[in-house]
Amino acid sequence: MKAVLDQQAEYDLCDAIDQYDKKSMGLGREFALEVRRAIDRAISMPEAWQLLDDKFRRVLVNRFPYGVLYSIEPDLIYIIAVMHLHRDPDYWRDRIS
Repeated sequence: MKAVLDQQAEYDLCDAIDQYDKKSMGLGREFALEVRRAIDRAISMPEAWQLLDDKFRRVLVNRFPYGVLYSIEPDLIYIIAVMHLHRDPDYWRDRIS
């Protein structure tokens, strides 16, 4: 199984990396590695993580206040958002068609 990031999820990730690098050079890379580990956990155990509604789940990112929101599709994990957990928790719902 593989993971595919929605274009907006990719933007979420790049924006967060930039923000962390502004705080401390290299912190963005550490964040990206933790997001990758969260995605790997979702790939290895797709149904193990919290269900947010009937289709989307969230796996938490270690060390950072973020979650990776995804749906389980045939042969892949589709990532709809890389979301900050202390901001508007439902902003990603606008991305669902």
